Order: sequence, then C-alpha cells, then structure tokens
Amino acid sequence: MPELPEVETIVRELAPRLIGHRVSAARLAKTDVLRRVSKPRLLKALKGARIAAVERRAKHAVFRLASGDRVVIQPRMTGSLIVYDRPLSKDEARYAVLTCTLDDGSQFVYRDVRRLGTVWLLDERGWARYTARFGPEPLDDTFTPFVFAARLRGTKAAIKKAIMDQKRVVGVGNIYANEALFQAGIDPSKATHRLSLEELAALYTAIRDILQRAIDASGTTVRDYRTRASRAGAAGGRSPPRTRSTAARRRCARGVSASTTAESPAAAPT
Repeated sequence: MPELPEVETIVRELAPRLIGHRVSAARLAKTDVLRRVSKPRLLKALKGARIAAVERRAKHAVFRLASGDRVVIQPRMTGSLIVYDRPLSKDEARYAVLTCTLDDGSQFVYRDVRRLGTVWLLDERGWARYTARFGPEPLDDTFTPFVFAARLRGTKAAIKKAIMDQKRVVGVGNIYANEALFQAGIDPSKATHRLSLEELAALYTAIRDILQRAIDASGTTVRDYRTRASRAGAAGGRSPPRTRSTAARRRCARGVSASTTAESPAAAPT
C-alpha cells in the first residue's frame, strides 16, 4: 500500500508535467473504481478542464481543476500514475483505467492491474466533507507535539494501531509505523494511554523524521506506485532506495511485504 512518502513523491513528479495543461480528451475503461460519480459526469468534468494543481492529502493524489472540482485518486496496491510522451504499447494500455490526453499530446494515465484503487470527483463542498474525514498532516508546521498528543488522547488501542488510524493522523501505514516505533524505542503493542509524555515526544519526532527521510529518498517501497514519464519510446523509472536498517526490519517490520509489482496481480479512506 503506498503511504504518505510514496504519494508525495508521485505528486511532486506529476506536478510539473500536468499543471497548466488542459485535458483535450478523456477515456474511462472501467467504472468499478468510481466513487460517488458516474462515468458521463467524470468525463464531462475532465474534457477541456485545465489542471490548476497537483497535491496530496493523506495517501491520496488530488488533481485540482480550474473549475474548482477535484479528481481524487487513491492508487492502493496495484495502481500507478504515469505520464507518457508517446502512444501506449498494447501491454501498457491493457490496464489503463483512466486516460487523459493533454493539450501537448502527452497522456496522463491511471493504471491499475486489479483495480483496487478509487477515483472520486468532488466539488468544493464535497471536498470539504471529504478532507474533514482525515486527521492532520504529520509534516505540516501546525502539527505540533501537543496536537499529536491530543489526537491520541483517550484511546486504549495499541500504539501502532492508533498512529495508523487516518482519523487521528494521516499517511502513516504499516511500514512507517514500524520504523517510527522502532526509532522511538516503543513496543508497537503498548496501549496508547500508557505512553509517557517522553515516549509521545520521542514518537512524534520519529514519525516526522522517518516520513521526511523517506520523502527525501523518493519513498522506501518498491516501484509499484512511482510515476514513469515515458520519453523517446522508453519507459523510465528507478527503484527508490530503502531507508530501513536490517535491525529495524528484523525487530519491527512484522508482516511487512512490498514484493508486488505494478505489472503483476497483487482496499472510505485508508
């Protein structure tokens, strides 16, 4: 599952390729990824629309149109967001769910092998309701140790489960929860309400440090979710380096797997 650093990497790579361009044509191959929008309404909103911003909220990529509407895509396990400067090959087109042809002739494609991801179209009011469902962004300046402690106040859940709850704080999934807890020296199964102020402070620092270092490394999972701008007929892309130590993986990364690829088969906000 792509987490905050992976999605942040995606939007940073897509932004300079998409912002300011208009969608001259749009095609949706499958409708089972849609949430609260019909195929005709989505395509109507996209055709002729100018892309004003490419942003991230939690683990979701957000494409704000000049109209004020937002297309929100959560790629999940087998999705990828790619800009092609050439026609797609037969294999590339096979799993293309949403294809937007831009005014410069390039194609922005959401591919999803098993179509586990979701696509939303939200107006300003819908976006306000949607984003209100999530907790604060852990790398925002407004996310202080006091905010972090307040978001965890009152829960008896295991601390790992608590920091993965997107209503408390967004973007922290299994991989980075393990990393942060290991760095802070906290047992993942310890009840949240039993953490001391010192432990909360250490965990706050660890979460921000781990996420920022992962962003600096362009994400620490495999290439599944990376954008691959295809130039001169060749698909680019590279496997980002891992930041985890061997000790961290052995001690804390129980059940973590990042072995799937975007080319082979592998889930309301998460």
